[in-house]
Amino acid sequence: MSNHCSKCGSANFTAAKDCSRCGSWLGIERRGSRTFGAKLARRATVFVLVCVTLLAGFYLSLIGSANRLTLIQKQSMRSAVAIVRQKGFTDEALLLENLAAFRSSDNWLNASVAKENAYAATNFPFEIVTLYPDFFTYPADDTERAAILLHEARHLAGKDEHDAYEFVWKHRQQLGWTAEFYRESPVWQNVRRQTQENVPELFVCDRSEAGDCTQ
Repeated sequence: MSNHCSKCGSANFTAAKDCSRCGSWLGIERRGSRTFGAKLARRATVFVLVCVTLLAGFYLSLIGSANRLTLIQKQSMRSAVAIVRQKGFTDEALLLENLAAFRSSDNWLNASVAKENAYAATNFPFEIVTLYPDFFTYPADDTERAAILLHEARHLAGKDEHDAYEFVWKHRQQLGWTAEFYRESPVWQNVRRQTQENVPELFVCDRSEAGDCTQ
């Protein structure tokens, strides 16, 4: 019994709300609730600030550890993005134009992952797109680069490899990227092979050439 009444001085149990002698309200619950709520809010604020600081630091480390695009590379990238927009892929173009931070070399995170036949890579949710030298070397033209960027735009939206390969392959006609003009291109051949590996269900049809269900 250590909870003293401020009016009569009588000692009461700690959990008591009213004085056992004079019936006055002791005010314990109210003061305790306010103190606990204030502490909780303060801790939550500190936690959020720490998380934001860590994420910002992580993002800056990714950006800072990779090289920017050269002027010529920027022009090539923008031409490809323009084709994405012209062909009706508005949402993907918005992501590429407004959210993506383009780099020409691996950041420290990408450098730790082995890559094969990579034209580009995306760090989601940090929206960093790395365009490797092969992106500027092997495509036959900006339409093929647009096909690569359309794939990366799906990653910018949080989609996985299965979705990205499926989306590009199903929409290649709309993009203007077809076998008629690009069959001999190494980009076409590589992307077709990788699409078949990641989305095998698109290549199990007997009604079309090479089993491609999208023909």
